[in-house]
Amino acid sequence: MIIITGATGRLGRTTVERLLGRVPAGRIGVSVRDPEKAGDLRARGVRVRRGHFADPASLAHAFEGASQVLIVSADTTGEAALRLHRTAIDAAAKAGAGRIVYTGHMGTSPSSLFPPMRDHAATEEALRASGVPFTSLRNGFYASTTAVLLDAALRTGELAVPEDGPVSWTSHDDLAEAAAATLAEEAFDGATPALTGGEAVDMAGVATLASDIIGRPIRHVVVPDADYRSGLVAHGVPEHGADILTAMFAAARRSEFSHVDPALGRLLNRPPTPLRDVLTAALDHGTAPTRP
Repeated sequence: MIIITGATGRLGRTTVERLLGRVPAGRIGVSVRDPEKAGDLRARGVRVRRGHFADPASLAHAFEGASQVLIVSADTTGEAALRLHRTAIDAAAKAGAGRIVYTGHMGTSPSSLFPPMRDHAATEEALRASGVPFTSLRNGFYASTTAVLLDAALRTGELAVPEDGPVSWTSHDDLAEAAAATLAEEAFDGATPALTGGEAVDMAGVATLASDIIGRPIRHVVVPDADYRSGLVAHGVPEHGADILTAMFAAARRSEFSHVDPALGRLLNRPPTPLRDVLTAALDHGTAPTRP
């Protein structure tokens, strides 16, 4: 049985939907914090069980009979994230899973300026130490992030952000389809190539795309890192979160996310979804979503 964690989140849920097009529902199980939110999956024949990375006993039940487990990375950072990931890895190993698939990132590196990339690197080390065959999906940066960054710009006409660099933005749907294909075909051993979109676009390019889409100018303005961080805090972003967001730009200007690789297109058997298409869908009636 293929177990998908985080199956009520955006990436996990879409992965389940794509996997249902490849394997029978009876071969799929989901591990979710709130089973009631996955009731429609149960009605379609998917096994639904409660599982929480902070509760090893719940994972033992949720992972029962697993042939493969997809561990969707936790929505936190630092030691908290690593503790949750290690618990999930240990539970998958104890359940007898033949392979663990993990949603990592193209920028994975212990020396990254962007803290989540260091977490991914440490998680990959935990996967290697587990002794269970694994695949770490080196996913491209979520393209939906650009819509979040444009939220204020839609009101002010200015995309005011720190100095950055090109990023190979990649759609959630493409990455979910890639995860489903990897699970169904048992593709890749260890860390994958970078699973990226077809081009790398910087913030100036994002502003140009947004201007074309909404039919009015969005001007790209570079602001100092410290000013950007203080502005985030002034608007209610916790200091830790402001540090991470600011570090994202520092990593981008060091070209940590600029690599473009054909691996995703080969896996999908089609070109990856362009950033323009993602932004066109997101910038509906001049509004952007509040989170990636």
